[in-house]
Amino acid sequence: MTTVVTAADGSTTKPIGLVYVPPGREVLDAGSATAFERSGLDPAFVADVLSACLAHERCGVHLYRSVAQRSQDATLASQYERFGAETLEHVRLLEDLISGAGGNPAYVSPAARATEKAAAAVLESTFMLDGSLDLETAELVMLEAVMLAEAKDRANWEMLTQLAAQIADHDLRRQFEELTGLVLAQEVDHHSWARDWRAAMLIERAGGTASATPAQGSPEAASVEDWSRAELYEAAQELGIEGRSGMTKDELARAVAEQGGVS
Repeated sequence: MTTVVTAADGSTTKPIGLVYVPPGREVLDAGSATAFERSGLDPAFVADVLSACLAHERCGVHLYRSVAQRSQDATLASQYERFGAETLEHVRLLEDLISGAGGNPAYVSPAARATEKAAAAVLESTFMLDGSLDLETAELVMLEAVMLAEAKDRANWEMLTQLAAQIADHDLRRQFEELTGLVLAQEVDHHSWARDWRAAMLIERAGGTASATPAQGSPEAASVEDWSRAELYEAAQELGIEGRSGMTKDELARAVAEQGGVS
């Protein structure tokens, strides 16, 4: 598993514009000769999109390591450590998916390069004003960086969930569905937690009372209609509901309620 791709890792990339690629490391079509050719989609673009998603997960590992070490709030630091460990696992899972399809996890697409640049700026924003912020504001800056990173993570995995439903090859579609079903639920958890903690901290700092205590929710605590799509999808996966990737949230709710015996 690699969190920083370098030449030593066998990295390859696509030459675009002023980008120079040494001989032997140039790749024009990363989807060629991979299982993505059986997807019914554009294999080169699928490979490029997965490279960008993987880059964002790798950058997320570094963000969590940094804020976990610097946070002075024990609760926040603990969550950063947990989410960081889960993000590292997401890196491994994506690498396995790409490798299993015959691709190269060390391939860095143009979109992945842009992703790395944007993620570096988000991490940098948590350092830029060191020494000129009070401790509480510094904690909020780190939390907001996490929230922004997780918003993109969530969007990435929601997109991959939709993409999985359109893959023609059964085996490849199943691999995508298993991965997205597992990871998307965690990404929703990460993003919702960061969003809710930020709101609570700001409201309480203003002298108000937060409407709810941010915490990891449990689907069993609410009726199926109140579950998020990610929670419904995870339940549908556990129940073996076929066609779940192409279902709307309402369709998932009905299917889970019928097969899971919940209301």
